[in-house]
Amino acid sequence: MSGYRADDEYDYLFKLVLIGDSGVGKSNLLSRFTKNEFNLESKSTIGVEFATKSLTIDGKVIKAQIWDTAGQERYRAITSAYYRGAVGALLVYDVTRHPTFENILRWLKELRDHTDPNIVVMLIGNKSDLRHLVAVSTENGKELAEKERLYFMETSALEATNVDNAFTEVLSQIHTVLSRKTVEAGDEAAVPSKGENINIKDNTPAWKRFGCCSN
Repeated sequence: MSGYRADDEYDYLFKLVLIGDSGVGKSNLLSRFTKNEFNLESKSTIGVEFATKSLTIDGKVIKAQIWDTAGQERYRAITSAYYRGAVGALLVYDVTRHPTFENILRWLKELRDHTDPNIVVMLIGNKSDLRHLVAVSTENGKELAEKERLYFMETSALEATNVDNAFTEVLSQIHTVLSRKTVEAGDEAAVPSKGENINIKDNTPAWKRFGCCSN
């Protein structure tokens, strides 16, 4: 049975959260990554929603548990439970709606207020397929990411552009940080067991190592 692993067999479980204004495409990013689906008629998420997907990074099976804001963002009342235990986040705006970009700093503050200060965060400019309607330039996105020390990528959930890349990069960086901590500790016991919160720390500015998408 070489090559086969059951769905519940994994080496690490990483919780990721999707945050950003309503209507920027968070749910479609989630469904594109986990199910390779896109629903043009998708409505605002109601209730708690999350999905999982496993992938192999450096020989380890990483199970990503990705939480969607479930429509709560319209009421600015996302609970601390939503953020609890998250080691990665995708902070999403709509490149065709400038107000969603203006609100990024508010979302980032809320994220940092509720999570470990070393959480891996990627800024996502979604709906890059609507090039003729772009209101937020790639340069503006890069500048904000550089200023706030975030990763940055432009995506299209509709065209499946960079969606897998964005999630995979976040998960890879979390794993890299975790591996580095293990090496520094010099003890395999430093690796957390399943379900244990992971305290991550990476002092290298993320934007120096990872740029934007190609056009």
